[in-house]
Amino acid sequence: ADAVYHPRATSDPMVHAQEGWHLELEKVEEPLTYKGVVYNEMKGVYSSPDSLLQRDAQQSIFPDNTYGVDSGGSPVEIPNLSFEQFAEFHQKFYHPGNSRIFFAGDDDVAKRLEIMDEYLDDFDPSPESKPASTIQWQKKTFDEPKKIRNPYPAGNDQPETHMIMVNWLVNDRPFTPVEEITVTILDHLLMGTSSSILHKSLMESGLGESITGGGLMSELMQGTFSVGLKGVKPEDVDKVEELVLSTLQKVAAEGFTEDAIAASMNTIEFDMREFNTGSFPKGLSLMLGSMREWIYDRSPTDALRFEEPLAELKKSISESGSKVFQDMVKEFLLENTHRSTLEMFPSKTLEEEQLQEEKDRLAKIKESMSEEELQKIIDTTAELKKLQAAEDAPEARATIPSLELSDLKREVTEYPIAVSESEAESGVTVVRHELGSTSGIAYANLAVDVSGIALEDVPLLPLFTRMMLETGAGEYDSVALSRRIGTHTGGVSASALIAGVNEEGGTEGAVTPGEHFVTKLLITGKATSDKTDELFSIFDLIIRDANLDAKSKIIEILKQAKSQKESMVQGSGHATSNSRIRSRYNVVGYINEKMSGLSSLDTVKALLDQAENDFPALLARLENM
Repeated sequence: ADAVYHPRATSDPMVHAQEGWHLELEKVEEPLTYKGVVYNEMKGVYSSPDSLLQRDAQQSIFPDNTYGVDSGGSPVEIPNLSFEQFAEFHQKFYHPGNSRIFFAGDDDVAKRLEIMDEYLDDFDPSPESKPASTIQWQKKTFDEPKKIRNPYPAGNDQPETHMIMVNWLVNDRPFTPVEEITVTILDHLLMGTSSSILHKSLMESGLGESITGGGLMSELMQGTFSVGLKGVKPEDVDKVEELVLSTLQKVAAEGFTEDAIAASMNTIEFDMREFNTGSFPKGLSLMLGSMREWIYDRSPTDALRFEEPLAELKKSISESGSKVFQDMVKEFLLENTHRSTLEMFPSKTLEEEQLQEEKDRLAKIKESMSEEELQKIIDTTAELKKLQAAEDAPEARATIPSLELSDLKREVTEYPIAVSESEAESGVTVVRHELGSTSGIAYANLAVDVSGIALEDVPLLPLFTRMMLETGAGEYDSVALSRRIGTHTGGVSASALIAGVNEEGGTEGAVTPGEHFVTKLLITGKATSDKTDELFSIFDLIIRDANLDAKSKIIEILKQAKSQKESMVQGSGHATSNSRIRSRYNVVGYINEKMSGLSSLDTVKALLDQAENDFPALLARLENM
């Protein structure tokens, strides 16, 4: 609460300078520069093509309300924000009268109120805080869809490909509870899996390398729907929009099959009933779930209730089948002219132009300054660097909430497990762990030893695990397999597990050279207890009978992987560098770098070339694995 209501940034201009922005100058003859944590972060965001695409798409369909403004701030505009403006904004809007306070746990309610009173008693009423922060509904004002072309920064060695995304403002009024759950399931039917009709149509078209947009976004007060492709040739740009619209027209006319609806319904219902937050605190998940309605002055519990609207949707489906989804596609997408089609094209000079514009702007600022003003900036720069190098005072550190050793339990929690070394004389080791409550859901992991795979084939594991679920298996094509998984389980996934372990008999907790590790192909899944046989049947199917000879699907997967890895390098350079450095430390780091680091981009490019030009050789490697 102190960090929210009484941050140093509103009372100390040097914090604003460091965390926000400041003019920096160490010697009078040097050029003036902008520095600051947020300023530098947003320069990074504005250099990422994916970030630019998402930002421009959102701004294109929200021309009249706050969602059309970049919440992080444009690097061009950030230097216009003064410390005084920042402090005034915080005082007005970060006021308890404009807050939502959430407690979770079984602590005493009276004690909670006492804690709240300690923080809130310092504040007077602020009648302007809440009304001034109310977000206005963006009305559907477009008489016809808009087309927008914007550049994105591209390096000299990057291909001249475009990105295109079709975007809708879905609703300009609150959804009813039934509409909200219906549009969620519709989104899954269209985009939820690689076999969903809109996702599948785009990827199999060959018009681009990977999906952008991803479908419905419901985190804002108003829903949006965006979908398109990256890695599109200039001559294919219009074809992407045509394909999106024609696929939706087909859905509106023909609807969805019963098994497609059953699979998506089960998948969404399973997730809602399970409410599995993993290692994420459940109380925090409840808070975030309730905020979706609460911050817009609607009931915080409405977002958590689903039984009645789900029952109503099921009744509608039983009476008229796919009609409820077809009607929604027509109303909110096809007949909705508040739509934008955004094309992003590469510019080899954009970044250089932006840097030159910034230099020219700073040069003009410096020319307009007196010697005294320049000296003040030099002095402030020196003071700021001194503060950045200094340790915080003990009394300042003491204000940060922290745990003491006495707050921690010394005893390690033991979880009971039962180990069967050779279950039913099968040679398979089975580990069982009963949990207190799983809402009747069984969770299962199947780990298969892959230590015999040749080192040169290890980079194939990410492709291999995707193929197990996306190319079909046995008598099932990719669509039928996806629907079987969706209808009978809460999800199945496959991945490579490569993790360091201590040598048997070694000192626990000691740093090791990383020579001992486990290598497993891990298949995980979950299902209600009455469907565990079906779950293990699917495990057996995908591990024994995955369709490895699906050339077109493999090429599609590799193109998508290539596009994703190129975006990863641009958007997460620090993680890419970290992976590269760790590869020098031990074998596990080296293998992870080959599978998912910078090296894997070259691997994927080579595999894509092999799949397109010498598929039998690639197939032989996959079958050998």
